[in-house]
Amino acid sequence: MTAYKDGDPTTIHRLYGRAKGKPLRAGQQELVDKLLPQIAVPREGEVTAQGLFGVDAFGPRPLHFEIGFGGGEHMAARADMLPDHGFIGCEPFLNGVAQALVHVRDGHLGNVRIHHGDALEVLERIPDGSLSFLYLLHPDPWPKARHAKRRMMNDGPVNMFAAKLKPGGEFRFGTDHAVYVRHALMVMRRHRDQFEWLCDKPQDFQKRPGGWPETRYEHKARTVYGHEVWYFRFRRK
Repeated sequence: MTAYKDGDPTTIHRLYGRAKGKPLRAGQQELVDKLLPQIAVPREGEVTAQGLFGVDAFGPRPLHFEIGFGGGEHMAARADMLPDHGFIGCEPFLNGVAQALVHVRDGHLGNVRIHHGDALEVLERIPDGSLSFLYLLHPDPWPKARHAKRRMMNDGPVNMFAAKLKPGGEFRFGTDHAVYVRHALMVMRRHRDQFEWLCDKPQDFQKRPGGWPETRYEHKARTVYGHEVWYFRFRRK
């Protein structure tokens, strides 16, 4: 997951954490070698819905962006649910990219593009006001206080989220880590001029909203570790 140079939450950026785990199976490696280059986000230049997916009779597709998609379950389910929308997913962990490619292949998802690497590097190249949805689901909580500035939920990234979302666009954030919940809400309170929290009662953030598919990580957190999971929706003002 992307964090920030010298621990400063307002500057971009430095990559922390593993990039690869256990060796890929032969089928996964073949997808990385053959399918990923076909659907990879270009490494340079402006990133737009038109450039990635073309234009249909209704114009460029609504654009979704997921930061750290893990194994790609959420991204694939949303892409299948909304075939006329375009999805960009970014993940630095190669094994997660390989798992997502399996979903793309098996689901015949032509509306997904993947970046193996730093999410904010791609997000910077998206024109302001372009995104309809932005997702940050179960990011690394960096629970130690001295690492708090490495968290994705900090002022620098949130300002960028606000810039890239169109008015009325939605930022969705989910976590099972209580420390991160408190930190995230503290950060989002500082951005009340940019975001409206879509919450009227506790159930709004204690129960998964409709159209929010469960990830494998979330299922494990709930069923194996017994963690509570929280769901947050913020609308760009």
